[in-house]
Amino acid sequence: MRRILAAVVLAGGIGVAFLTLQTSRPGWWERLWYPLRYEQVVRGHAHNYDLDPALLAAVIYQESKFKVNARSKSGAIGLMQLLPDTAKGIAVHTGGTRFTVADLYNPEINVRYGAWYLHHLLGKYGDERTALAAYNAGQDNVDRWRAAGKGIQFSETHAYVDRVEDLKKIYANAYGADLDH
Repeated sequence: MRRILAAVVLAGGIGVAFLTLQTSRPGWWERLWYPLRYEQVVRGHAHNYDLDPALLAAVIYQESKFKVNARSKSGAIGLMQLLPDTAKGIAVHTGGTRFTVADLYNPEINVRYGAWYLHHLLGKYGDERTALAAYNAGQDNVDRWRAAGKGIQFSETHAYVDRVEDLKKIYANAYGADLDH
């Protein structure tokens, strides 16, 4: 009976500790749940394209959870889940001449193209939420919505934007000034 009681008390204590950590969310705890892989690449391209590194990390996490070989049903590839046609256009805009689909599996190239694209969308739309909506749903959809005086029309895209905004806060809290250097 004592062993059962001890096990219940221990399990309860662990549960309370876990709940407390999930609620208070200290930076070290967030780093356990939200790793920052390819940190130098993320920081470097965030700096090059004048992006908040926490935003860039949040997009990568949401798109691929930092899995370099991620591939979606729609054919998006790599860390930032870029479609080959989009990436080919970015390569041309950024001075590339010999783009291949295999380039999208290279973390440095994928994040460089994705950071350029996110910077482009922020410049085009002027606000982060609309740029994120365009990243997820495509510029054509966002342009149509805006022309009709409407906001985000896809529930999936609305949830995507909200999630990336939440992840941005998590990455800023977890990595803080480390991301800016």
